[in-house]
Amino acid sequence: MNAHPAALARPDGTPVRVLVVDDEPDLAEVVTGALRYEGWEVRSATTARAAVGEARAFHPDAVVLDIMLPDRDGLSVLRDLRAEQPHVCVLFLTARDTVEDRITGLTAGGDDYVTKPFSLGELVARLHGLLRRAGMTRERAADALLVVGDLELDEDAHEVTRGGDPIDLSPTEFQLLRCLMRHARQVLSKTQLLDLVWSYDFGGRAHVVELYISYLRKKIDSGREPMIHTVRGAGYVLKPVSP
Repeated sequence: MNAHPAALARPDGTPVRVLVVDDEPDLAEVVTGALRYEGWEVRSATTARAAVGEARAFHPDAVVLDIMLPDRDGLSVLRDLRAEQPHVCVLFLTARDTVEDRITGLTAGGDDYVTKPFSLGELVARLHGLLRRAGMTRERAADALLVVGDLELDEDAHEVTRGGDPIDLSPTEFQLLRCLMRHARQVLSKTQLLDLVWSYDFGGRAHVVELYISYLRKKIDSGREPMIHTVRGAGYVLKPVSP
């Protein structure tokens, strides 16, 4: 089984560094946790002042930056960051979703823009794209392929096979399976899956997880020994079939 490390690393092979800046501690914690699952080194800050200090000490490769901060806005933080670290990638995170707000953020020097509520899977994918385009990382090709038993998932090609047979998945199904495979043999609760795959504020709508687990089972397990199992009262686990 090949399950964990991230498919991206710094050119010297050390983990990618990401700074998460948001004044909502719960949200910052969820995003930080999701990025650590990528095998990246992550720090967080809840104010503009703390963000600038962390950036000076941490030297991040990318910053997830909320525009609305309690002491200063994120645009001014961006200017400070770029003055000292001109090549850092910046992904704006904000509740403001008008075209004017997007243009303001991007013309101020932001590299990308994600609005709340958002999918953690999308945010991680956007960061992967930014870092690759910036040439700040190198591929770790062996880690791009997740293998659990006869199930294989290629993170870069977005291809899935079981027993050599191709399986067509929607983007959300792919993210859910990727999460289960990265944590093979580990029971994940519905809350954990909501945090990792869907919007952070889905409000405990566990039926969404149940629905997509049923979709995956039809595609992954149909006509085969099941790999996706329900652990009553705890969640779901993906395990290779016993020989």
